[in-house]
Amino acid sequence: MIDILFKHIQDKVSITEMDKELIKPFFIEKKLRRKQYLLQEGDVCKYLSFVSSGLIRTYNVDEKGDEHMSVFGWEGWWISDFNSFLSGEPSVFNIDAIEEAELLLISLSNYEALTLAVPVMDRYFRILYQNSLVTKEKRLMSSITHNAEEKYVQLVNSNPQIIERIPQNLIASYLGIAPETLSRIKKKLVLRK
Repeated sequence: MIDILFKHIQDKVSITEMDKELIKPFFIEKKLRRKQYLLQEGDVCKYLSFVSSGLIRTYNVDEKGDEHMSVFGWEGWWISDFNSFLSGEPSVFNIDAIEEAELLLISLSNYEALTLAVPVMDRYFRILYQNSLVTKEKRLMSSITHNAEEKYVQLVNSNPQIIERIPQNLIASYLGIAPETLSRIKKKLVLRK
């Protein structure tokens, strides 16, 4: 599990073998069964979680009981309710497993200690936060400026594995459209080919 994290880190910054040995003790391993919660709305998010294998989702449920997908996380992704993790406030999200998953968890105190013990990790996390902000800005702009079909095509082009691994109803929720609308869009795109 930790080797996948090291590969992810090395894609962003250089770490030494000594850095790797220093990094290991800061993380704990966790396995989730399909549909098992990592975090439930109202609880405080105690961990920043790295997905070593499997598929995780972050979502909230409105007063009507409808789910609204926020983030999908698969191998090599970090997932958390960052506001809750950093502030200690109750989470507004649920996080659970779409597929069985293996995670590496780091607590806030360990996160802070890690960035002091291995300074390059501070740079690594800064790069992740910058990338996350850019991704969220792009998603916001897409939701404002693109129609449902354009959003779907953009999503498929940027993340082809989504179609294979994520149920259609969850993709529709992520795009903010009804599952029936997504079905019509997919049929229309097939007919164009």
